[in-house]
Amino acid sequence: MKTIPYWTDNTPFPKDISSGDLPGKVDVAVVGSGYTGLNAALVMAKAGLSVAVFEKEKVGWGASSRNGGLIGSGLGLSIEEIEARYGKSLAQAFWIWSIDALDYIDKIIKIEKISCDFVRFGEIVLASKPSHFERLTEHHEYLIKEYGDDSTELITPAELDEEIGSSIYFGGMLEKGGAGLDPAKFVYGLARAVKRNGGQIFEKAEVKRINQKNGRFSLSTEIGEVKARDVLIATNGYTSHLIPKVRYGIFSGACYTIVTEPLTPEMQEIISPNGRVFYDSRYFLNYFRVLADGRMLIGGRKTMAHGQNLEISARELRERLVEIFPQLKDIKVTHCWTGLLGLTLDQMPHLGLANGIYYAYGYMGHGVPIGSYLGHEVGQMIAGQRDNSIFMDIKHPRSFITMFDKLYMPIVSAYFRFMDTIR
Repeated sequence: MKTIPYWTDNTPFPKDISSGDLPGKVDVAVVGSGYTGLNAALVMAKAGLSVAVFEKEKVGWGASSRNGGLIGSGLGLSIEEIEARYGKSLAQAFWIWSIDALDYIDKIIKIEKISCDFVRFGEIVLASKPSHFERLTEHHEYLIKEYGDDSTELITPAELDEEIGSSIYFGGMLEKGGAGLDPAKFVYGLARAVKRNGGQIFEKAEVKRINQKNGRFSLSTEIGEVKARDVLIATNGYTSHLIPKVRYGIFSGACYTIVTEPLTPEMQEIISPNGRVFYDSRYFLNYFRVLADGRMLIGGRKTMAHGQNLEISARELRERLVEIFPQLKDIKVTHCWTGLLGLTLDQMPHLGLANGIYYAYGYMGHGVPIGSYLGHEVGQMIAGQRDNSIFMDIKHPRSFITMFDKLYMPIVSAYFRFMDTIR
């Protein structure tokens, strides 16, 4: 078993991305080369701005090449919770935005001709208990009644065997816009699009310090100094203390994933006859899907603590896989890896300004669509193509406690494990 992401093992980091000499000044400096930073950079480069993207490691090294490649609707909070907190009008706007985010992925892949094994056959949330199916039913009816939404479809327990080769669930709900892709191929395709449109990407170029003087920013990086009119921090779960006010709004939790050897075509048909992607309804959820090459991927956690031993993670995830699909009891695990989710205190994505610096982060495990579309929006804002984002209309709670996530995430994990036993 390899303890590296399957995606980057299957498609190594590209060698044609890094730019050459560092410019003395640019219009915009972007910190982070994941979905958010690259989608923002793409918009700005196409608008004619000079853009430099700075990456501490290799392009897309963080969650953008470590996630499960599942694309589903919604934000961190349910739409019911969003409405209760912000009111019906704002909730409707957030719901429409989340659907647009799904469509944006489809659109950008086609426009930029990115080959990333993208399939849009829908995503199913699976009820782990009978009471969970009751809640899914209520949620489905709520979306129809209050939002006129027809993007979901209930799957009764009797119908579930037409969708999945498992007998441990109690029904589900199909999110028709859901999809799957190879996250590394997607982020590499975005990086090539940025470069093709005149943007520059600098790898192994950690930004150490940002100073502001006379309306411009000066960035000290591992490869030299650069001045910029605007700066965007787009590092999500890997956000450092570079700008404390930005760091106080984000903390991270770990997620663990395994991939198996390829299944036979017959087994693939049994496991997922309609090619859906899946996740369950628990707090400590699992997500899983059959990949383009027939391998089985399952991710999730029994802990969100950083740095759990990957041998332990692989064993726990394999046990869960066999619990769901006993047919796979003899399957071998080929890869196990971990990555960091970007989490916020209010469980909502954030886009805003801190000390004159733009930031966008906090995707609560929905990073492919939300991170991409939020990057597109902040790129439009910096390029002068839009005035605002709906995510700037809500408060962004901050606390110094976010800096100690490595210490308290084991406690949070224990709480969620307890909630899964009683809920």
